[in-house]
Amino acid sequence: MGNKYTKRYTEEFKRDAIALVDSSGKTVTAVARELGISSESLRGWYRKAKTDQGEGESGELTIARHRDHLLVSGRR
Repeated sequence: MGNKYTKRYTEEFKRDAIALVDSSGKTVTAVARELGISSESLRGWYRKAKTDQGEGESGELTIARHRDHLLVSGRR
C-alpha cells in the first residue's frame, strides 16, 4: 500500500519550482532532483500551471475554463 504520509508543498514553493524550470533551461527531472522532490510532482505542477496560463496541450480544459464554458452555455 501507499505511504500514509503525503508531503505537502506550499503554493509559493510550487511557483518557485516552476519558475526555476522555465528560467534555468534545465529539465523538469534535473530541477526536481536538485530540489529533492519527485519529478512526477514537479511535472504535474508544471503542466497544470501551463494549462492554467492557456499554454497547455490542445484539448485540455482547466476548471476555470470549464466553469466559464458551462456558464456561457447556461449549464451548471
